[in-house]
Amino acid sequence: VAEFAVTNVSRRVVSRNVVGELKGSDPVRREDWIVYTAHWDHLGRDDTRDGDPIFNGAMDNATGTAGLIGLAGAFSRLPERPSRSLLFVALTAEEQGLLGARHYALNPLHPLRRTVANLNMDGLNPWGRTRDVAVVGLGNSTLDDLVLREAGRQGRAVVAEPMPEKGMFYRSDHFEFAKVGVPALYLKSGLDYLGRPEGWGRARADEFTERDYHKVSDEVKPDWDFSGAVEDLQILFRVGLDLAQNPAWPEWKPGTEFKALRDAMMR
Repeated sequence: VAEFAVTNVSRRVVSRNVVGELKGSDPVRREDWIVYTAHWDHLGRDDTRDGDPIFNGAMDNATGTAGLIGLAGAFSRLPERPSRSLLFVALTAEEQGLLGARHYALNPLHPLRRTVANLNMDGLNPWGRTRDVAVVGLGNSTLDDLVLREAGRQGRAVVAEPMPEKGMFYRSDHFEFAKVGVPALYLKSGLDYLGRPEGWGRARADEFTERDYHKVSDEVKPDWDFSGAVEDLQILFRVGLDLAQNPAWPEWKPGTEFKALRDAMMR
């Protein structure tokens, strides 16, 4: 027989999603929305720790938030606005269970049946250019076909997530959009780095997970190289631009668990 007691302490925290809109140029299709997302939150601070108490979240996910801002700027500088509208959402409380994304998915600013797709970023590549790019959940939707085309233009291969055992598809903000039926894309850098020996990329990823992931040491490193992140963002930009200009809608592929929700929504 064992006896134990547990004391829970709760506190109410108010946080916000931060949203920017770029209205489309077409009088009809401007009511269709492509939603880019990245989470801006991390784990705050721990004042019980000795030394540095701040969880900076430089990789996870200041890089993604910077990418979101960069994409919004790139679209705003186009000489002509795309036909469809674009929404850029910096989501809160991802680290607490995708709460900001869940709130948006359940209380969308624009109807889900007019939401074309979600394109999500959660940690950009800080270690240089790669020969490949990964789609987390590859094979789920026709968004993959657009990634294949744009990656091909860069001479890069598209691969499935390199570490499926981590369950990444269910752990980032795009999942809340998928759960309500919206086709969602979660793009990650591959691990086949130019100019590096085989296995180098996997070793760097494992090193980050062991040393810095969800730790105060997730800070900007002097050897970071965002040339690969730029190429990944170029793919995300071109996929979004295609969705914003092309009348066609992306779809979940047959057999995908989210397809029935989307089909019912679009009737």
